[in-house]
Amino acid sequence: MSSPVRSNGTQSESGDAGGSPRMPLRMTINGTPHQLEIDPRESLLDVLRERLDLTGAKKGCNQGACGACTVLVNGRRINSCLTLAALCHDAQVRTIEGLSAPGDALHPLQAAFIAHDGFQCGFCTAGQIMSGVACLDEGHAGSADEVRFWMSGNICRCGAYPGIVAAIAELGQRKLP
Repeated sequence: MSSPVRSNGTQSESGDAGGSPRMPLRMTINGTPHQLEIDPRESLLDVLRERLDLTGAKKGCNQGACGACTVLVNGRRINSCLTLAALCHDAQVRTIEGLSAPGDALHPLQAAFIAHDGFQCGFCTAGQIMSGVACLDEGHAGSADEVRFWMSGNICRCGAYPGIVAAIAELGQRKLP
């Protein structure tokens, strides 16, 4: 007996009518627990943007080279475009939308980005800020050179690097808790 045929003419590996396997996914995003049924091939970025409408992380290169999709998973920065959502089962995920609670003041790094003009078009800003938060948490913001090194995975095509580096370095000197 053959597998069902998908609408695009290819055979279904899972044997279900929809053609794609499903799996449960449980994770906490910005403090809110979520339970989803996902295709195990879906990236974390696609689940965040397309399933949960958390569109702060951007799909820039979709190859892990630009950092526009940076989020924190269990406190570590990752490129969500390269991370299978299935690998984040039971994880704590923090996106730009979760840096401050609704109605709260901006996160200190968000305020520093504004003060130092750390953005122009804004496309990379969420990824830059999330990576910057990790950089600060990791203790890698003691100098501008250190910030540049540890932020090298985040690309800004507008050239707002001086403001980005200044914002992170300023907070690194303050030694945030």
